[in-house]
Amino acid sequence: MSDRLVSDSEGPADVGYPGSGFRGARGGGATARFAPEGAMLLRTLVSQVAELVGEYAAGDEDTEGRDPLGGMLRLSDNSRLPDDPVLARLLPDAYRDDPEAAGEFRRYTEGSLRASKAAAAQAVLDTLPEHGGRVRLSADDAQAWLRAINDVRLALGVRLEVTEDWEAMLDRLQEDDPRAAGLWIYDWLTVLQDTLVQVLW
Repeated sequence: MSDRLVSDSEGPADVGYPGSGFRGARGGGATARFAPEGAMLLRTLVSQVAELVGEYAAGDEDTEGRDPLGGMLRLSDNSRLPDDPVLARLLPDAYRDDPEAAGEFRRYTEGSLRASKAAAAQAVLDTLPEHGGRVRLSADDAQAWLRAINDVRLALGVRLEVTEDWEAMLDRLQEDDPRAAGLWIYDWLTVLQDTLVQVLW
């Protein structure tokens, strides 16, 4: 992957790896130009998260044998925190000290939460060209990107066992450390998220 950005004085910088991030767009929203490597990487990561949370995400899931009202409300059959640590981070319990209340809350919210995360991921895939290029996001699209990037960071952070001092970890990493590539990607996603937040607020 590219280790530098190619600047464009009349537009946003190329977002490669690492990347500079987003800038405000005329008329609102945000814009960036993604290098091919950056676009491919982000699309892959977002797609993986979408697949992970995909249950009930399509909106036309098979409800045969289930309560029709429950299907309309996207009621989940799950009442327990997922065993997969990444899913547990993406779909946390609402009440840590009350398993019964957490389970009941999960039944009513998990399906919609999964669908929302899948929709945010799809918004990224719909607006980010496969081979890179300029991305122009409306305010609504930018909000979806924020949610999708945050989900990818959460998932990657779990896999890498990222802690609050991850930047210090990154500074101390040797190139042959097996976590190096993952942490550099995590850092790049943080830049994307931070610059998008700055543009929107």
